[in-house]
This record gives sequence, C-alpha cells and structure tokens, in this order.
Amino acid sequence: MKKLLFIFLGISAFWGKLYGQKTLIHCGRLVDVVEGKVLEKYTITIEGKEITNISEGYQKAGKSDDLINLKAYTVMPGLFDMHVHLEFESSPNTYMDRFKLNEADIAFRAAVYAKRTLLAGFTSVRDLGGSGVNTALRNAISLGLAEGPRIFSCGKSIATTGGHADPTNGRSQELMGNPGPQDGVINGPAEASKAVRQRYKNGADVIKITATGGVLSVAKDGSGPQFNMEELKAIVATSNDYGFLTAAHAHGAEGMRRAVAAGIKTIEHGTYMSEEVMKLMVEKNAFLVPTLTAGKAVEINAKKPGYYPPIVVPKALAIGPQIQSTFEKAYKFGVPICFGTDAGVFKHGTNGKEFGYMTQGGMPMMEVIYSATLTPAELLGVSETLGSISVGKTADIVATKGNPFEDVSLMEKIGFVMKEGKVYKME
Repeated sequence: MKKLLFIFLGISAFWGKLYGQKTLIHCGRLVDVVEGKVLEKYTITIEGKEITNISEGYQKAGKSDDLINLKAYTVMPGLFDMHVHLEFESSPNTYMDRFKLNEADIAFRAAVYAKRTLLAGFTSVRDLGGSGVNTALRNAISLGLAEGPRIFSCGKSIATTGGHADPTNGRSQELMGNPGPQDGVINGPAEASKAVRQRYKNGADVIKITATGGVLSVAKDGSGPQFNMEELKAIVATSNDYGFLTAAHAHGAEGMRRAVAAGIKTIEHGTYMSEEVMKLMVEKNAFLVPTLTAGKAVEINAKKPGYYPPIVVPKALAIGPQIQSTFEKAYKFGVPICFGTDAGVFKHGTNGKEFGYMTQGGMPMMEVIYSATLTPAELLGVSETLGSISVGKTADIVATKGNPFEDVSLMEKIGFVMKEGKVYKME
C-alpha cells in the first residue's frame, strides 16, 4: 500500500504542475514557532514547493487536489540539525576505515546516512567536517541525484598542526606528512586566511574550526586551546568577507573564550564552559550547539573494550558526562541555544533523541523546537524561505503521531516528512 501511495503522490505531483493542482494537509495540531503556539485543526495548502495558504479548520480539497490526512499528528516545520558528520558513523572500525575506504566508498555510505537523516524529520543539516564528500553530496541532493536533507557544508574543518581535525594525527612518520591550509591545517594568521579562502574555492557554505582539543582525535589533549587570537581574528575577518557563518568545536573554557571574543558565532559542545564565557556569549549573541546525544554516546562507547583507541578512552569518560550539566547551566544563564547533535558520533537517524535530553536540561519543548527550526534558519540566512510553516515559505513539513509536548520521545518517531513539497515518508 505504501508503494502505491508514493506512486500516486508522484503522479499527482507531475499532473499538478501541469494543471495547478494543490496539496492540502489536514493538521490535528500545527506548531506555530513564530507565535510559540500549538494550533488545532488547521489546513496547510501547498502549490509546487511553496506554502500558499494556512487556514483554520479542515478545508475541502478540490477534485484534482491531493489531500493528506494528518489529523492524528502534530505538524511542525522541517527540522534542522546544525551539527552532523554525514561521511561516517562511529564503530570500532572507524579508525582503521580511514586507511581502507576510498572517496567512493565514503560517498555511498554518506548517501545512506543522509536519507536516514531526512526520514528522521531533519530536512536541513549543517555538516561540520568531512573530506569534501559532504559538499559533493550536498550538490547531488540539490540536483535530485540522491535523497537527503538540504546540506550546508563546511567541507573540511580547519585545525592547527596536531590539533583536533589534523587528519594525520596518530599516523606513522612516513604517513604523517606536513598538511597545510589546503588540507585544513594552519599555523599563523596568513595560513588561517588562506584556509578560509580555500574552503570558499572548494564550495563550502560555512566555516568550522577546532578551537580546542577533542575527544575522538588520536591526540592526548581534549580541551586545551589550539588557536591563538591572531589566527582566530584572521579566520573571522576572512569568513565575514566571504559571508560565512562560523562555528568552533570547543571543550575547554579558554579556547571558547578566545573564539567568542574573536567573533565566532556558534560554539559546538561547550563542555567546560565557564560563567565568564557564558557572559561573553550573551554579550556577543553567540550560540551554544550542545550535542548532548554525542556526549552520552561517547561515554557509553568508551566503556566497551576496544571500541576506541586507548588514548581516546579517558577523554571520552571525562568529557561525555559533563556536556549535559553544562547545557543546563548555560540555558539558565541565558546563553542562546541552537539545536545540534554531532550525528555520526552516534547512529544517523536517531538525531531526535536530542529533544529529550534538552527538555531534561530544563528547556521547554516549544523553545527546543524553535532552536531546531527558526533559530538555525536565521543563523544560516535562510529564514525568508525556511524555519517556519508560513505562507510564501518552502514546504518543508514534518509530523509525528500524537503529541510530543506530552511525550517528547515522539520526536524520535517522525511519521511524515515533506521536503520542498515532495513527500518522502508517510506512515
């Protein structure tokens, strides 16, 4: 029956383009993120890729119109995950795979992860670090050659020599080489600017740096600062020139402080964020992307013998449990929050778990949904077309059966997904 339904919807979409057919969605509950309200018994009208009308009550469909019945569902804008890694998925083989997989292998896997992400309700993602396959996947999805979320790609993130995201960490001297700005590894402000310009040349949408040590890199330090202020200022200034949104992976407080002071817009993870950094982020309107699901996952995996290299285990056990409490403190302090999970560190398609962890941290459900819809759309400069269910915006619409305001776990069970007016999932 599902296959027949999708064939019918596909044929309907084709003829609809020719004859002006509309799609009507009957919504039992409709989340209005602009007003912060849940509306009951509404109809959304879609023509092509665009929302053309939103009206109270269940409007009657014309003979040539397509009607989608979501009366038992809570309907909301397509979700954003502002921190994913579509090129990989954590496993005990991850570190060896770097030496075994070719770009083509990575691309086929990434396509699977992308579709899984879309079907989980995430119609847009920010990919914060890969090899460049992430940018190629973005293009393939945009051209209709693959199915997945709309991707805002950083390509390869920027690190310092030996820092988190130096791709040669842990290799033998023979394989280590001397990666430079083209590879996303810099030393000094001139190379920092060059690395940003190289990302622009490679077709990136955003810039991501690793401002401190990290958990999963094959290096001892998990939290110390790894960029000096001159390098950070050069990255921000060059990024601003090219219109890039900037993000910084950061666990330690000093690396965060430097990044925010230099003008970096989003801090990823924020594990050991101090009150000084929180105050600075409020002043600068910089956003925390908490990645709580990843923190939980690395702690669990670190307790499995042989899952991570020995040098990673103590970092994972120390940092993983801390992220949740930091988020709770940052939210209460008033730090702006944007939804992001670090999917890839855990299984793609389970991104919805983050909603539960964020509400456990004291953030009301409506605010969490806002942080996964309008907030990222505004940060990425696409709020005129995405981020809310509004007339004139693109028809990115998702729904879950039941009421997630009463049971947050329903955000892990998205049953309807529409992207740009096309239905990808209907249960």
